[in-house]
Amino acid sequence: CLATLIIMLVGDTYTLINYVSFINYLCYGVTIIGLIVLRWKKPKIFRPIKVNLLVPITYLAFWAFLLIFSLYSEPIVCGVGLIIILTGVPVFFLGVYWRNKPKCVNRLIESMTCWGQKLCFVVYPQCGSVEEE
Repeated sequence: CLATLIIMLVGDTYTLINYVSFINYLCYGVTIIGLIVLRWKKPKIFRPIKVNLLVPITYLAFWAFLLIFSLYSEPIVCGVGLIIILTGVPVFFLGVYWRNKPKCVNRLIESMTCWGQKLCFVVYPQCGSVEEE
């Protein structure tokens, strides 16, 4: 959010759309690659919808062309998009990967989660300690 606010203040909306569209297409391609890998490594998993592998492979061919063309035509925009993605790495390590956090860090994360829930009206906030009945 902080990176987006800075970009909104510095640049124009069309630049932000270019950054986000590159990130979206990158994530779509990685998702399709994951689908192909799962079909190859775990062919017996239940799949409610199963398509011919020619469809995702064709999609990946076009995806690779568009991604390479984007990197060639606008390397700065793609680089900033990659930097925006990489800002999530420290958040992952602090919030998910680091298991034995001090209590003060856990309280900070819980309060930020509660604040975000209240701000966005997404989940009924259950802040503080849970009272036993």
